[in-house]
Amino acid sequence: MKEDFYKILGVSKDASTPEIKKAYRKKAIEFHPDKNPGNSEAEENFKKAAEAYEVLSDADKKAKYDRFGHQAFEGGGGGGFGGGFDGGGMNMEDIFSQFGDIFGGGGGGGFGGGFGGRGSARVKGSNLRIRVKLTLEDIANGVEKKIKVKRKKVAQGTTYKTCSTCNGQGQVTRIQNTILGRMQTSAPCNVCGGSGQTIDKKPANADAHGMLLTEETVSVKIPAGVVDGMQLKVTGKGNEAPGNGVSGDLIVAIEEKPHESLQREGDNLHYDLYISFSDAALGTSKEIDTVNGKVRIKVESGVQSGKILRLRNKGIPSLNSYSTGDLLVHVNVWTPKTLNKEQKEFFEKMTEDDNFEPKPEKEDKSFFEKVKDMFS
Repeated sequence: MKEDFYKILGVSKDASTPEIKKAYRKKAIEFHPDKNPGNSEAEENFKKAAEAYEVLSDADKKAKYDRFGHQAFEGGGGGGFGGGFDGGGMNMEDIFSQFGDIFGGGGGGGFGGGFGGRGSARVKGSNLRIRVKLTLEDIANGVEKKIKVKRKKVAQGTTYKTCSTCNGQGQVTRIQNTILGRMQTSAPCNVCGGSGQTIDKKPANADAHGMLLTEETVSVKIPAGVVDGMQLKVTGKGNEAPGNGVSGDLIVAIEEKPHESLQREGDNLHYDLYISFSDAALGTSKEIDTVNGKVRIKVESGVQSGKILRLRNKGIPSLNSYSTGDLLVHVNVWTPKTLNKEQKEFFEKMTEDDNFEPKPEKEDKSFFEKVKDMFS
């Protein structure tokens, strides 16, 4: 059974945030690996204290913990480190980077640098975002779009050299005298931004980082079944980064264009078909739209308004499975708003005709029953 977080830090449940922070700092100093080299028990206690502080210092997480205990975070939902430290796989650097302020600033740490010096980091270029408008036909069949993108690239002729401020380490280290003794902190180099390199030579038309804004045509393959608002990532097609950095990504946001006659609902499509009294009574065939062109369907004689005809697999392919939605054709019998004398006389004669009396069958569900079926 996991140990109580309040007990780990040695505080009461009504302890304030400053009291919790103070208690964690005390435990962190006591069990810090630099003060306990080779002591696995101390390292485990250090991790437990970090996990307890990560939860109790956050008002929302603390409220959940007070109500449900450790069960509130089972299944990977609790800690900011991917669900806690059970399993012993926690990287100590993650603790320092998460709680660097507790140890006096910087990513490394405060106690001698056994975990602090990460060396130069590969700078990543910024991501670019674009919006792509797709028709239902595009979405149903998948499509490859050629998109013009303006992205920053390292200008030809640009060279870099080792940063003289951090000697290529990407970090600068400072030593301070504190009440706890000499403490070492590390921070990203403010000259090279952590890359360990600075500009050596660059062409006149490049910016201060040796970058140049260029236009490039990027091919984006969009799979069938995407939905409005979905974002796709094209790796490495964002802005490049100076030095030995890696390119950012191109984020493609999907926007679905309205269709003239089809309405989408998940993987299914809906189509409103309007027919006349005579077509409803005698039966007919009608041509309707689908995402793959027009098709002709048969409407049986005696069809009732509100009847739904289902065309299997004429909808949108599912993005997450091999299934395809259906096309639902909603039959609407159109009532004429005006009648000529002959038409009026005909319908007046039919008012007493037994064949024109409404006689709904069991399969002819009411409107409310159809709505109920939709949500059942």
